[in-house]
Amino acid sequence: MVGAGATYLGKIALSDRVRSSSRKALAALKRLGVRNLVMLTGDNAHTARMVAEQVGVTQVRAELLPEDKVAAVRALKQAGEVVAMVGDGLNDAPALATADVGIAIGVAYGGTAQAMETADLSLMSDDLRRLPFAVRLSHATMRTIRSNVALSLGIKVGFLVLVLAGLGTMWMAVLADMGTSLLVTLNGMRLLRRPSIPKRSPISNP
Repeated sequence: MVGAGATYLGKIALSDRVRSSSRKALAALKRLGVRNLVMLTGDNAHTARMVAEQVGVTQVRAELLPEDKVAAVRALKQAGEVVAMVGDGLNDAPALATADVGIAIGVAYGGTAQAMETADLSLMSDDLRRLPFAVRLSHATMRTIRSNVALSLGIKVGFLVLVLAGLGTMWMAVLADMGTSLLVTLNGMRLLRRPSIPKRSPISNP
């Protein structure tokens, strides 16, 4: 509140600025198939709704205590949803543990140790664009695992058929064993070529 002497002149209100990258991150999650984006926060409802409108959240639950966040996660799971909880604070730790997948963010930028130890996955950055990248990487990893399993089994079965037909040799056995190991390793290393997002300096604007 601002005044001059005993005269009231008005008030100055301040608010945090939402990062433009946050809306892009949530939009990317929707494109990846995440249907429901729920904000669980201890902040007041008015502030939470303003932030939700700016970033594209589908549901808002505000003024929550840690146990309320846990109850909200359990309700979503009971409704048949697979829940990934994202948080960085001490109050988020119980909900992170309750969710199907707990993701701690901002580990290098002020995220709490409790959140990191409780979560299944820890992102060093507090940039939400890391979330869709992590989802895409997990999808690519599962595709790679399935292809490696199929490749390994196919080669083994092929060698078994040759042995039963009397055509198998020691060198074929070596190729079927060590050769397969090398192939699946090289195939898995292709994941290292997946691009990430630009790194952000710890001293940057919000």
